[in-house]
Amino acid sequence: MRMRRTLAYIVFASCVILLVLKARASDPSNEVHRGSWAISKSDEPGKVEFALMEHRRDGNSNSQSDWPMNSFPGVDFSKAGRQDVHFTISRDAGKIECEGYLQDGEGAGVFHFQPDPNYLREMQSLGFPVDEQKQYAMAVHDVSLAFARDMKGEHLNDLDTDKLIAFRIFGVDKAFIEALRAEGLKISEADKLVAFRIHGVTAQMVRSLRQAGYSPDEDTLVAMRIHGATPEWMAELKQRGYDHIDLQQLIAFRIHGVSPEFIQKLQGLGYSHPDPDDLIAMRIHNVTPEYIADMRSRGMKDLSIDKLVSMKIHGID
Repeated sequence: MRMRRTLAYIVFASCVILLVLKARASDPSNEVHRGSWAISKSDEPGKVEFALMEHRRDGNSNSQSDWPMNSFPGVDFSKAGRQDVHFTISRDAGKIECEGYLQDGEGAGVFHFQPDPNYLREMQSLGFPVDEQKQYAMAVHDVSLAFARDMKGEHLNDLDTDKLIAFRIFGVDKAFIEALRAEGLKISEADKLVAFRIHGVTAQMVRSLRQAGYSPDEDTLVAMRIHGATPEWMAELKQRGYDHIDLQQLIAFRIHGVSPEFIQKLQGLGYSHPDPDDLIAMRIHNVTPEYIADMRSRGMKDLSIDKLVSMKIHGID
């Protein structure tokens, strides 16, 4: 329902903007970046869903995310009925001037972007060249000069202008980096930090693993999150007798479906503590507790795991 409302506002704004832009197109002094905006209700308290649709001669770009209500100075989202609105989003990179309407806290309109000419020079002095299109994106995502200085001070190997934008999109900041390093992770690659945020690697996760005796590298941490090898899941394995399993084996457990429930069923059949590699082989070759029980019902008892896997490989069902 929320998406339908947003689309409806976008359609409305697109119709309005065609008329507005046509009127302004003949004036070469007008700003290059302009487009339409839409606001709809958010599921997060104190926020609204804010979409910016930039219209250019060479194509369009869209940005949509939840913004705090106080990001829109002078706008009263609690006001019932229709209201005309005009608000300015001020950033170091420039100002996004918006006008339009709200109906019961939701609405749409048009915007134009006024770039700050000093921003390009300041960013260049920090080692981050910025072109016209990037400057607009950096205003939308609030890549401030202070943020650029903070990130430069973290001495990351592959940091560039695009990474600064990605950091703001995914929430990589000074506190996030320092929290990871405080847990002993010597991270220095910007791409890895973005991957951490995308997949949910946190300082708490690193701390839990180190307390359990592990020293994971960045790639292993990302792989664990991708495949769901969480500290909570590892604690469930520990209850089944599998403590401090190699991290690559734990990832393989998740990939192939070795679960605490699977182990519990095997233990109920008399396999008290199969080797981790045997568990993985059983899942790869579909040696299930049901298969074992079926073989026993046919008189084949006390079969080793190696024998069961071999039987499956050779098509004995």
